[in-house]
Amino acid sequence: MTRSELLARLTERFPQLTAKDVDDAVDAILSTMASALIAGGRIEIRGFGSFSLNRRPPRVGRNPKSGEQVQIPEKWVPHFKPGKELRECVNFGVS
Repeated sequence: MTRSELLARLTERFPQLTAKDVDDAVDAILSTMASALIAGGRIEIRGFGSFSLNRRPPRVGRNPKSGEQVQIPEKWVPHFKPGKELRECVNFGVS
């Protein structure tokens, strides 16, 4: 599902809201989630899953073109762990 598909479904489901209201709400949710992760926090949505950050340590890689060794700095990557209800819905087709 793309962002535009999500907005379209939400607009259909909540006809009392304008497309602009739905877009603003989705923007607010996503930016709040991003801010929480940037601050080093964890996001948990019961029944859906949790988002956290995983640290990737620095390492030595290779430039594929020249074969030269390159230092790759550490970085933090978002990680999603699905909740039990989401896993069951996906596995057993329950919605």
